[in-house]
Amino acid sequence: MKEWDAVAGQGAGRESAARVPAMRKALKALDFAAVINAGTALPTVFSPLQLLIDDFRRQDRVHAGSLIISVFGDAVVPRGGRIWLGSLIRLLEPLGLNERLVRTAVFRLVRDEWLASARSGRRTDYLLTPTGEQRIDEASRLIYAAATPQWDRRWRLIVTVGELPAKDRERLRKALLWHGFGSLSNDCFVHPGVDLIAVFDALAAEGLGGLLDRLKPLVAADATLGAAASDAAMVRSAWDLAHLADLYRAFVARYQPALGALRDGGFELADETAFLLRVLLIHDYRRLLLRDPALPDVLLPADWPGQKARLLCRELYRRLLAASERHLDACFQLADGTVPEASARLHERFRDADLLALPV
Repeated sequence: MKEWDAVAGQGAGRESAARVPAMRKALKALDFAAVINAGTALPTVFSPLQLLIDDFRRQDRVHAGSLIISVFGDAVVPRGGRIWLGSLIRLLEPLGLNERLVRTAVFRLVRDEWLASARSGRRTDYLLTPTGEQRIDEASRLIYAAATPQWDRRWRLIVTVGELPAKDRERLRKALLWHGFGSLSNDCFVHPGVDLIAVFDALAAEGLGGLLDRLKPLVAADATLGAAASDAAMVRSAWDLAHLADLYRAFVARYQPALGALRDGGFELADETAFLLRVLLIHDYRRLLLRDPALPDVLLPADWPGQKARLLCRELYRRLLAASERHLDACFQLADGTVPEASARLHERFRDADLLALPV
């Protein structure tokens, strides 16, 4: 999960602020919604929807590779995990990413072993590599989860054995932070529920295999001694939750007006707009989760804003899903011209409750 921006942001997202504006062309107006009563002036209810897309389109710098990874994880995987490059370009153009920018980002994702190419005549499909599939599958389990994980009241620890060179220690620290670990000291990293085997496999895949024999994985149970430090104290020491809480509040403030407009109704949202909003929603939410150690509720403050963000994301996603899938039916193609159907599993995302009946 934590690798998505570590790779896509550093590799495919290196377009400089000086170069990107010249690569992006003037943007045409989008059809944000169709008013039910023909001839009615566009009401202000549409402004929250339009502002989200306009804000993105006005950026001087776009991390195109990271955005493409978001699109693959959310829209391409349910349709088989591959897409014709021309179709990808067409889907992203309304967000201000022109053909050259998308091609450059895709080529870098191939170089970084996220994607592979497959020719069909004069056209080319791009598909996830096995490594890319694994990374996106891990991320998707967190993104579309109905709730935060339950805790078995055991801590997962990784302790360094002996001294590590400063450079190796820093590489290890950054890698474990991407996997959600908190740091108790320079030699001890902690998490309440991560799969240690999967973490070691990921470290090896990230080029840190030579350090594994210097790392000791441990699973520790709480001894419940009255004078001992509490789990809450452990969390405060290992993670900066205050900053993460601010990021979640900003996410809610950004998307709540759009959700409010959709709840109010009275208009018909254009299919393309629904797709673009869905892309931005999942892209922003994914980037938040990259910073989130996915702590169980019992270890979080009672007023933790991450839960409100999750509820908002899943309701907004469900409201956008049908219209955005119609847009994909119209614009998503493989190189041979076929249009793959979405898997039925797509509709299992966020399906633990009647999301459209959530309280206002």
